[in-house]
Amino acid sequence: MARLDRMPECERNHLLAVACPTYETQPWVTGPPLSERRLAFISTAGLHRRNDRPFTPGAADYRVIPTDTSPGDLVMSHISTNFDRTGFQRDLNVVFPLDRLRELAAQGRIGSLASCHYSFMGAATPEQLAAPARELAGIMKGEGVDAVLLAPV
Repeated sequence: MARLDRMPECERNHLLAVACPTYETQPWVTGPPLSERRLAFISTAGLHRRNDRPFTPGAADYRVIPTDTSPGDLVMSHISTNFDRTGFQRDLNVVFPLDRLRELAAQGRIGSLASCHYSFMGAATPEQLAAPARELAGIMKGEGVDAVLLAPV
């Protein structure tokens, strides 16, 4: 993980100036227990399938990653001197825990996994992500997804 005290001053000041919203601690929606929910995973690690178009700097779009995608078919095009890829290179589950989610589904801890999961590149602003996130929410709703695990990387 990047440390603020080791960053160039301009980068540190930029990150310190980014607004950090606060949220209520109550769930946004009510619904069935997790053991009955269909779950999708969303990462901001800039992951995509090897043959998909790579992310470009500042991209706010997303890539679709089918549940049955092999870890060897995923690449990371998130480019930043402040982004450490070591964990991803050793174990995909660090940034995209499909193996762990499959285990939870097999154990009945979650109802089922969506047929697809998604990755954004985390360098975009919340304002840039709003429209793609709404589009993605509609796609997931159409698939019957009623729980999302969001992992900002």
